[in-house]
Amino acid sequence: MFSSEIYLERRKELRKSMASGVILILGNDEAPINYAGNTYRFRQDSNFNYFFGLNLPALAGIIDLEEGTDCLYGDEQQLDDIIWSGELPSLASLASKAGIGSVYPSRELKNSLMMAIRKGRKVHFLPPYRSQNKIKLSYLLGLMPDELSNYASQALIKVVVALRSTKQACEIEELDAAAVTGYKMHCAAMQLCKPGVYEYNIAGFIEGIAAAAGGSTSFPIILSQQSQILHNHDHSEVLKEGALMITDAGAENASGYASDFTRTVPVGGKFSQKQADIYNIVLAANNQAIKMAKPGVRYCEVHRASARIIAEGLKNVGLMKGDVDEAVASGAHALFFPHGLGHMMGLDVHDMEDLGENYVGYDDETTRSNQFGTAYLRFGRRLQPSFVLTVEPGIYFIPALIHHWESEKINSSFINFAKLHEYFDFGGIRIEDDILITHNSCRLLGKRRIPVTISEVEAEMAKAEY
Repeated sequence: MFSSEIYLERRKELRKSMASGVILILGNDEAPINYAGNTYRFRQDSNFNYFFGLNLPALAGIIDLEEGTDCLYGDEQQLDDIIWSGELPSLASLASKAGIGSVYPSRELKNSLMMAIRKGRKVHFLPPYRSQNKIKLSYLLGLMPDELSNYASQALIKVVVALRSTKQACEIEELDAAAVTGYKMHCAAMQLCKPGVYEYNIAGFIEGIAAAAGGSTSFPIILSQQSQILHNHDHSEVLKEGALMITDAGAENASGYASDFTRTVPVGGKFSQKQADIYNIVLAANNQAIKMAKPGVRYCEVHRASARIIAEGLKNVGLMKGDVDEAVASGAHALFFPHGLGHMMGLDVHDMEDLGENYVGYDDETTRSNQFGTAYLRFGRRLQPSFVLTVEPGIYFIPALIHHWESEKINSSFINFAKLHEYFDFGGIRIEDDILITHNSCRLLGKRRIPVTISEVEAEMAKAEY
């Protein structure tokens, strides 16, 4: 937890931006794996974490806008809880760490909300993403579960997005720490990447690095020599000499803050010339995006600049043709780069995605594209100081997508389909870094950049310390 002043100030800022009513923010409950007593690792709701800071299940917070009060609802431990899980401080003492002086039993929460509703007061709540909280909200507010999204407070969503988008100094410190752990994970993955090794050996090892740092992974690890698959969570294959292994992984520290990096490396430790040519195009797109990212620049423009570098590079190796600007405008690059450049990151690895991508990544000035590829850009709006984002361009050779475009003659004036057949077994390459927007530019998170040039990657792989 941060100091109580941090949570008091966050709730104060929330209160300033909301006119009236009460704000209900639910924490998460334990989630059973296969029976009630066997649960997944507990993960607190990020919004509850942000405003209340308590990493315990079955809590709820109320922020009363007119009365200017905050209170916590939860239940004290019973003797059985203490026997099995150990004794915790009282809820009152825990609540005081978040600057809250009023604590009530969970059973009183529904009555409090019903009383507010009877008085004609609006209950603001955020859209739930867990079934347990959908059921709980349905009970508390007298709404059917499938109606909840219609009643979620857009005003509250917009204020929360505005507050959480700009990272405080204490948050940046946590994000840097998560990036340091991510660095260790990726260097280990490079050193372990040898022919004959099972993918799950590496995935399991680097997950252990995240756990050994006091947290966990920030999302299920993506690690595969089927590197053309954007989000491949299967780790069952044996690594083969000459394949490209993609590792998209990050750490979440004990406070809940995330890192998210991707590196693509050659099994066996040496890039072929063909692999190096494509790798350097992706690296150039990544470096240019980092160079461009600064306050006042729209991230959709950075995405387009990266797409142009990819199209130009692919034209130079004979895979694309025609005018580069026209090719990008028509979306021809998306055959190879079928996703967005990056997303916000913070307490969530895809920060605040539960509130709605368009609220987080777009606004009245910048609307989402409906063009294939660019439509997957999660964040496009104008950058501001203290924003934290990922930068993750990629080039992929996806046979099914190539066959579809070729048969339908999609962007055939810009794509050299005949030469593309030589790349069906290539895989894909993605390079991802995490950046903080500063007052006039940006910087990488963490102490140093994960090896990224071809010479750096090959040198790191040659260490083989594990």
